[in-house]
Amino acid sequence: MKNVLILCTGNSCRSQMAQGYIEHYAGTKARIYSAGIETHGLNKNAVKFMAEDGIDISNHTSNHVDEYEGIAWDYIITVCDHANENCPFIPAPNAKRLHKNFTDPSKVEGTEAEIAAAFRSTREDIKQYSKDFVASYLA
Repeated sequence: MKNVLILCTGNSCRSQMAQGYIEHYAGTKARIYSAGIETHGLNKNAVKFMAEDGIDISNHTSNHVDEYEGIAWDYIITVCDHANENCPFIPAPNAKRLHKNFTDPSKVEGTEAEIAAAFRSTREDIKQYSKDFVASYLA
């Protein structure tokens, strides 16, 4: 069984969404973890807009990357530039490291419709990336 770490700055939104989709598409092919270089708590809009697409992440927790020390990672995916540039050293000599910067919908200010559009857009980008990742690396 492969171990996949999805890393973001605060482990509240983008990494949580990616964890939800990769878990969904990978099934029993891998154990999927998400973490942050900080912890900001689970973003309520991430939960809401994932549920809208049939993925329940309401039981996810916001975890710090140090909580997973000692796991032998097969893949480490950073989903924001900040985490990619500031990630602490993770000793995983055999891990394939991947990076894809997704827009942070939690930073969007505006009307409810504008915020919803931002979450849906990022969600769809993460969904497609997750499908592609599973097909390419966990098939």
